[in-house]
Amino acid sequence: MAVSTEIRSNLPEITVSELSANLKRTIEDAFGYVRLRGEVLNYKGPHSSGHVYFCLKDEGARIDAVIWKGNFSRLRFKPEEGLEVIATGRITTYPGKSTYQIIVESIEPAGVGALMALLEERRKKLAAEGLFDEARKRPLPYLPRVVGIVTSPTGAVIRDILHRLNDRFPRNVLLWSVRVQGDSCAAEVTAAIEGFNALGPNGRIPTPDVLVVARGGGSLEDLWGFNEEIVVRAAVASRIPLVSAIGHETDFTLLDFAADRRAPTPTAAAEMIVPVRAELVVATGNFAARLVGSAARFFERLRSEVRGLARGIPVADALLALPRQRLDAAHARLPRALRANAHAHRVEFTRLAAHHRPLALRTRLAQAGERAKTLAGRMARAFTNASKQRHARFASAGQLLDAFSYHGVLERGFALVRDAAGKPLRSAKAVSQNDVLDIEFADGRVPAVATGGAAKRPRRGPKSGGQGSLFG
Repeated sequence: MAVSTEIRSNLPEITVSELSANLKRTIEDAFGYVRLRGEVLNYKGPHSSGHVYFCLKDEGARIDAVIWKGNFSRLRFKPEEGLEVIATGRITTYPGKSTYQIIVESIEPAGVGALMALLEERRKKLAAEGLFDEARKRPLPYLPRVVGIVTSPTGAVIRDILHRLNDRFPRNVLLWSVRVQGDSCAAEVTAAIEGFNALGPNGRIPTPDVLVVARGGGSLEDLWGFNEEIVVRAAVASRIPLVSAIGHETDFTLLDFAADRRAPTPTAAAEMIVPVRAELVVATGNFAARLVGSAARFFERLRSEVRGLARGIPVADALLALPRQRLDAAHARLPRALRANAHAHRVEFTRLAAHHRPLALRTRLAQAGERAKTLAGRMARAFTNASKQRHARFASAGQLLDAFSYHGVLERGFALVRDAAGKPLRSAKAVSQNDVLDIEFADGRVPAVATGGAAKRPRRGPKSGGQGSLFG
């Protein structure tokens, strides 16, 4: 007879599913909601279903984590690989793999240190893309016509900016109202920057010449919306120059690195985008005075050059003296030369007549007479031409003399003042009271008596050498 070796037990039999269900209830009842601190591992972003799967680990263990699609869209902070976080949720099991996991309902960085680490990592990533390069940043307009401001309409920031603008140089202001803190801050600021850039040049609402994104001071968590990647990329893509004025002077956000200029405070941003009107008026006056002075110096230099050139032109009498002498000498020699020429011809005719027969003499006399007539005609024409040429030269010299004569100046409305001795007076200082004067105009002279001495002439500009003399 065979002996059975089968060991029987009093434990009831249960299925694997029943065991998994019992474990699930036990774990959920024992732990419920917990807050776990750990480092994010194997984070790959949302699944195609919208759910998010990753792990939390510390130096000794790890646990699977799940964020359902609905909760993930409402999270203020999104998990990132390597970030230390505090996750709040329910502990449960996953029967399909016989593992336990946490269903995360909220997540936050594990203290300021974690936020700073995340901020530094994000800064390096965006800097590697060239978003913070100084070369791409644009200068601010010197005097914008319209200023666009992105901030909360209820805080002290907008009042400080408007007050400072009115003090320095009032400008038209367009305010785009946004939340400057909370989950929707980054999306609203991004929409405001893109909205201002979408305004058309000829639309009902003018396009701002400069944008200011402003917020008062706060903690790192309060300012976190301005560290979001979408805000940084919107600032970089903006066609309008952008000034970041977030927090106080010691606060820094990623928007500060992406903006064209960073202001330490919102009030400083207002001072940065517009000049002081009073200072601008003074500067404009100084520039105008410098321009007038420069023009005066330029024309004075031209006058000095003209006076220098005028001194190099010879006196009219010196130009005409030698031609006049030559003309007079030629006029005096011409009659004697004509008489001497005629006498020489008569002597020649007499000599020829004594050596020829009467008929030949008559013939030769007749020929000589014709030749004498021809020579006399040629001589008369030569005398006429010479006289015309000399008269033309004399007329030209007379015109040049008239051009240098002071009478031409009198024709233009000026007058020449002489003293009783007939000597020209060159300045008012040479005239004393009761002096007898002779004033010459273009059409005649007028006697006059000075009723007083010279008065000081008002200064009209830089000291100059005057107009110069009419007499060389």
